Parts: sequence; C-alpha cells; structure tokens
Amino acid sequence: MGLTKQYLRYVSAGNFNIIASPNCNVVFVTLEGQEGRYVAVGACEHIFIWDLRLGEKAQVLTGEKSPVTYLCTSPNKRHLAAGYADGTVQIYDLKTAEVVSIFSGHKNEITCLNYDSFGHKLASGSKDTDIIVWDTVAEVGVCRLSGHKGPVTQVAFMSSQSVLISSSKDTFVKFWDLDTQHCFKTLIGHHTEVWSLSLLKDDQYLVTGCGDAELRVWKITQNDDENKSPVEHLSSKLELATLDDLDDSNYNLQCHKSGSLLRSGKGRVMSLFSDTTGQIVGCHGSDKQIELFWFCSDEEAQSRLKKRMKKERKKQEGLDASEINEDILQLSLKDEVRRLTSIKLTGKPKSLHMVLGNGGELRVAVTLANNTIELFTLQTSGKGGDAKTLRSVTMQGHHSEVRAVNFSNDNLAIISGSGDTIKMWNRPSQISLRTIDSGYVLCTLFVPGDRHVLAGMKDGRLLIIDIAAGDILEEIQAHSGSELWSMCLQPDMRGVVTGGADKTVKFWQFELIVDEQSESKAKVLSLLHVRTLKLEETVLCVKVSPNSKFVAVALLDSTVKLFFLDTFKFYLSLYGHKLPVICLDISSDSNLIATGSADRNVKLWGMDFGDCHKSIFAHDDSVTGLQFVPKTHYFFTCGKDGKVKQWDGDSYNKILTLQGHVGEAWNLAVSPNGQFVVSCGADKVLRLYEKTDQPLVLQDEEEEEREQQDGLATGEQTVVAGHPGLNLPSKKTIGSEKSAESIMECLEVCEKYKEQLSEHATLQASSNQPVALPAVPLLMQAFSASTPEDFVLETIKRIRPSDMEEALLILPFTTVCELIQYLPNLMNRGDYVELVGKVVMFLLKVHHAPIIANHTLLTTLKSLQKVCCVKAEELRDMVGYNYYGLQFLQRELEAREGVTLFRDASRQRKKGEKKRKQREKLKRSIMVLNN
Repeated sequence: MGLTKQYLRYVSAGNFNIIASPNCNVVFVTLEGQEGRYVAVGACEHIFIWDLRLGEKAQVLTGEKSPVTYLCTSPNKRHLAAGYADGTVQIYDLKTAEVVSIFSGHKNEITCLNYDSFGHKLASGSKDTDIIVWDTVAEVGVCRLSGHKGPVTQVAFMSSQSVLISSSKDTFVKFWDLDTQHCFKTLIGHHTEVWSLSLLKDDQYLVTGCGDAELRVWKITQNDDENKSPVEHLSSKLELATLDDLDDSNYNLQCHKSGSLLRSGKGRVMSLFSDTTGQIVGCHGSDKQIELFWFCSDEEAQSRLKKRMKKERKKQEGLDASEINEDILQLSLKDEVRRLTSIKLTGKPKSLHMVLGNGGELRVAVTLANNTIELFTLQTSGKGGDAKTLRSVTMQGHHSEVRAVNFSNDNLAIISGSGDTIKMWNRPSQISLRTIDSGYVLCTLFVPGDRHVLAGMKDGRLLIIDIAAGDILEEIQAHSGSELWSMCLQPDMRGVVTGGADKTVKFWQFELIVDEQSESKAKVLSLLHVRTLKLEETVLCVKVSPNSKFVAVALLDSTVKLFFLDTFKFYLSLYGHKLPVICLDISSDSNLIATGSADRNVKLWGMDFGDCHKSIFAHDDSVTGLQFVPKTHYFFTCGKDGKVKQWDGDSYNKILTLQGHVGEAWNLAVSPNGQFVVSCGADKVLRLYEKTDQPLVLQDEEEEEREQQDGLATGEQTVVAGHPGLNLPSKKTIGSEKSAESIMECLEVCEKYKEQLSEHATLQASSNQPVALPAVPLLMQAFSASTPEDFVLETIKRIRPSDMEEALLILPFTTVCELIQYLPNLMNRGDYVELVGKVVMFLLKVHHAPIIANHTLLTTLKSLQKVCCVKAEELRDMVGYNYYGLQFLQRELEAREGVTLFRDASRQRKKGEKKRKQREKLKRSIMVLNN
C-alpha cells in the first residue's frame, strides 16, 4: 500500500489554560540577572517560566510526551534540571532554552532532584527506589545507590563532605558515602513515611517531615579524632557503639535527634523546602497555610539563651541547689529556632519555594491545586509582620477541570466550561478573552452569528451569555432539578435541542425580545420552549441528523433510540452496548451514526436500517467524546485513558493516536472547517491540534507505536556480565541501541573501504599506469570524513555521552576487537583525548579477561598503553600548569587589593576560634578540678 493522501496528519498546535501542574513543584529561576521575579513550573510535558511582575509567560521550555514531575535549579542559576514521569532527566540552559544533557537511568517517575554545592553532580530519586548520581560535566552516570524499599522522596548533598542524604516512604533516612558508594548510616526514628528532608545552617541540622504533626530536627556532628584527648576519643567510640546496628561505626559522622518543631497544620508534610542560605525552612500540609521557621545564627542563639537564662534564674532564686534544673540553662533547640509568621493561602497548596533577599525580605512562591500561582513577601528581620501578596497568576486558566469545549462558527474562537467559570479563547493566540462566573458547566454551544453562547449547567439551568459584554443575559430552568447533559443545534440554525436527567428532550427556538431593563429598549436573544419529548430513562446525549429527519437520543439503559423529528414517532432502537452511551454523533450525509460508550467500545451504525457496521475497541477506559469531521466519515474520539484518536468510519481503521492528557480526557470538539481539534481533560489543559499537508501512512503509524512500546519495555537496568553487583547508572534505551548500530555500521563501512584501498595498492603495484582511487563511501562523505579513522571518531563524537556506556556494552566482542584496533591511532592524534580515553577504559574494564586472552590484540594493547600514558601525562601537566597559574594570579590579585579570596581567611579564622574555645573550656575544667 502506497501513500494514502486522503489521510493527512494532525499535529499539536499548542496547549493552553494550564498555569501550573499540581504534580510538579515550583522553583525560582534567575533570568536577566533578576532573582525573585521568575518562577518555573511544570505544565504537563512543558515547563513554563512565569514573570510574576507582569503576570505573563517569559519562556516556555518544550518537552516531548512525558509530563514533568520535578524541577531543580543549578547553583550557578544557569541551568534547570527537569525530571519526567518516564524516568528521564533533562537539563535546560535558561539563556538559550535548549536541552544541554539527557540522562536515562530510572525505570519509573522522577520524584526528587538535587545539585551539589558546585553543580558538578546531580542526584535523582525515583519511584523505582533507586538513587542515581550523575556527573553533569562529563554527562555520564557516576553510581546507582540501591537500598531503600520504597519510593525515594528527597535527596540532599552535604557541602562539607562527600555524603548524600536520602529519605523514602520506607520510613528510613539513609546517609550514603559517595566515595565508597555504600550506606553507612540509617535513621530509624520515624514511624511513618518520610516525605521530605532539608539541610540547614551549613549542614549542622537535618530537618525531616513525616505524616505526623512534628518536624524532627537532627544534629549532625563530625568527629575530630586528631584533636581529641584519649578520654574524649573513647567516649565518642562508646557513643557510636550505642547507635543502630545498621550504622558504620568507623565513619566520622554522627547524627542524633536534637528535638522537634511542632506544626500547627493538619495532615502530613506535603512539601518541606529551605532557602539557599540554609536559614529558613518552610512546610505545609493539607490545610491552607505555610509555616516558616528561622534557624538563628550562633550569636543570635547565644543572646536568646542569655535572655532565657535571666528569666529562669529569677524563677529559681528561692529553690535549693538540688531542685535547680541545669538542663534548662543550656543551649537548646528553642534558642536556635524561632517561628516566623505563617502565610495564609486562598487554596490548597501543592508546592512552595523560597528565596531570601539581602535586606531580610523573604519571597515565597506557592502553586495551588486550583491551577494558580501566588507570590508572597515577608520581612524576617526585626519584628517582621504579616505576609503580603505581591502577585497572583489566576486569570490565565480555569481553576477546576474543564468539562466542555466548542468551536465558534468562524473557527476563530473556542469556548470552554469548567466547574466554576466559562472562558472564551482566541484560537490563533490561545489567549483568554472573556471569563464569566457561572457554575458547573456540562455542555456549551455557540449561537449562529458567534455573538452569544449557550451553556448547560449541572443544576439544569440553560444560560444565555453575551460574548461582547461578558454578561449572562438570561437563566432558563430548562431541566428542573437535574443535569442538562447534552445540547445541539438544529440543522436549520433556528433553535437548539437539550437533553437532561429529567428524562426529557426539549426543543427551543431562538427569538429576540425587548430588554425592559435597558434604557434603549434594545432586543436581546432569548429561547422559546416549543416541544418536549418524554422518555422512560435519563437522557445522556442528543443529536439531530443534518437532514432534519431524525433525532437520536442516548439513554441510561445503554440503548440509542431514533425518533422522527417532525412527529416524534419511534423509528429505531440501537442496542448492543453493555454500558450506557456517553457520546454520539451523526455524519454530515446522515448515513452513519457513531456511538461511544462506557464499555470502551465505539459502534458504527447505519441510519437506514439501524444495523451495526462495526464495533471497535477504541480506548482502555470509557469513551467520553466523539465527533465527526464535517463532510467526511472520519471521526475523533477521546476517553478516560487520556488518549485522543482519529478513525476512518468506512474502513474502520485507526488513523492516528494524538498526544493525549494526563488523566481523563473529558470532551473534544472539531472545528466547522475540519482543520482544528481541541480536547480538554483532568490535567486542566486544552490541547489544540491542527491539520497539516503531511500525508500519513497507516503502516508507519503502527510501526511507530510498536517502537514506543518496545522502547518502554527496553528500559531495563543493566547488569554487567562478569562483574557481580555492578549495576550501571544508565539503562538500555532506543538511543543506546541506535548508537551501537551506528558503530557497527561504521566499522563495516571502514572495513570494506580498507579492502578497496588494499586492492587499489595491489593493482597500482602490478601495473605501470596510474589507477584511480576508489570512491569514498557515501556515509563517510556525509560525515565529512576522508579516512576510516576520521569516520570512527566522528561516529563516536555523535553519540550522546549518557548513551555511550550502554552502546559500548551492547557491542559484540568481535566488534569490540575491531574498535580497539582504531583506538591507538585516534589517541595518538591528540584530538578528543578524553573521549577516546573513556572508551578505552570502559572497554578494558568490561572485557578485560577476553581482551587479554586474545593474542592478536597484544601489540595493539602495548601501543595503546604507551600512548595512553603519554597523553595522560600531557593532560596532567596541562592541568597542573593551569592550576598553579591561577594560584599565581590569585596571589597577585590579593597583594594588589589586600583581600583574601575564596573565603580561605574566614574559614581559618573560624577554625582558630573553635580551637581557642576548646582550649579555654579545657582550662576552665582544670581550674575547677584544682579548686
């Protein structure tokens, strides 16, 4: 079968109505050097960066198909890491809005991301219970940490040590040594799931949030065995011996519970975040407030302790020495932590992020469950005060799920109705034009002329809305006390037909009446009830045939009944669905009727005899929307599985599956000219699709779907043969398989080209006349390579760094031997020494034994060893030269400006003061003993 030109592809033309996805967190980002103004949020598969000063989108980072689940900014504010539901991690450059790196290693949704203090490492946690540490510079995975028994909820790097802390739903908090890649400590003091954690005050405190009303505060201390006396060293060992059996007592890091912060909020901790300075921690539960806690500096904590000691001494003046509680007079958590003013919200919060300004101004960005973003400001210095709302992004979308959509007759406007409002959108710009507070909308319709809109409500009302004024002209109680489920225009454009849960189908006629309330006495649109068709079951959907002959009614008893439009005489009953029919439509030529049911099937019927032409298993859940393309037998369907599909009503083939919704898809509409399709769903997104001139081949579409399913099944964790317990951070993907195929194809082309060159040399030697050189293969010409070595290097360069290890691991051993023979020349050239070195080291590590046993590679390995040693020494010399050159420039700059850079002086001063205090403490204790 060749190209089928009657099938033209529909592609995505934009998403709108969504402000922030509730399944993703919010983060502050820095654009144009301004901090605290822009926030990044997930919007299904895309990332929106909102300018909160103007209330507009500043940037859109486009994704592919999987929704965004977590965001994290790099310490240098240049990059934004995004985790997706398919387990991949993408790093975006905020200046160019391009993808810098892609990491594929998890088998399930990304739940948390975090950078280290330098931004060189990125840790990702997932629902697959694994933690992967990625090298953002080399763009490869460093290690995979397995040990949790539940989904990982949060990860955090310690800035002073090579330690990663993670929390999980298995109620444990684990400390991982990244040098040895093992867990050396586990906190077991939590009775429920640990939902989040945060490090504060230069890694001195660890705060964890669970399902109860407490925030547990843990004190992290480091053993300094060199400066300890033998008695102190022995006591620390005894203290470590009392810890849990799972802990590694040889590690010089301790963590013990310091106390708890009692929350006033209800429910579990849903979000727990700290600012970049590590001074403020904020959290929220299921109620409408955000609680903030300030961790004081050492000087402020000492001053608070002195004030408290004065009060306690006054209280204990009349008590005996035995009755005085000395523990009260020591530094405690109540001295180091003070509660800030709570922030009251207008809705249920989903995530928060904070940034602290220079003047003590704290800005808090919050995403709410009702599709809004709010920005608050709070003064932390002094007495502070109540939080103020700086900006709310609310008008760019509905605050609840959109249940009904429809196109205007000129294809330029879209009307959408949700549980609280009705919005009108400009299709080309996708901007909201009007917002009308209405109530729960179930169906919408443009009146001919596109100046008025009809809306059917859940309480049975029928609203007539003036688009220009944005006002409700009239409320008609069409179906009293029951839902108005469906509404359609009559073919003569002079009235509408409505069907409701009161078991009636009502026919209305448009009329113009004089508005008595206005001074001009102008005529306004109204509806006149003409006829009523009473039935025995609830009406779920109603449609009038374009030839004005029949009216089709879907009933709750799973049947569709057809009546003559003029006499209401019963004509046909279409039965065959096992569950009620939710949606139906009739083709433009009145020959076909398509019905979509909750039994997941779509049935095509003939209007002449009522025979079922075909029953199609269309969706994995209930079919919620169905509409024919005008003047064709093609139709679109959507279902609760979130997918939007196009079908051919004549051949019964599925034409294509469009990118659907996250969750249920509630409704769809096809434009009158058939060029556009819009759908709405539970993810609060209106997705617009546009018809293109690109022809579509059904076999190619089926093959693409199979490849996608195979790609989902391919993403498995890789275990290296011969290395038990060694699991690679990456996973096998379609990209790694294609990269391995490209290497094999490259080596095959190079081998054939070498044979041609050797034959040419033989002919040249045997004949006295010059022989023309063989033509360079086309694939080598495409890569701009003139020699086989250039071709191999270009092929390796084009492989994505995160796919390199998996691609090399897939290669058969014979191909590996062929590749190794090219590596000495590539290394000796001096170009891309690091890249070639990585390939050499990985191949030797994985295939060490068979490569050593292969005597034909002995000379190659010897030459490779010499070249690698020389090149490694050159790289070491270059790094050393640069390092000492920078140190020389630093000393010159310090001598010229009289300042010490990189905080070396301040760190040395703090270290000296700490040792001095320890010596003074020891002297005081000796004096007490002498007395």
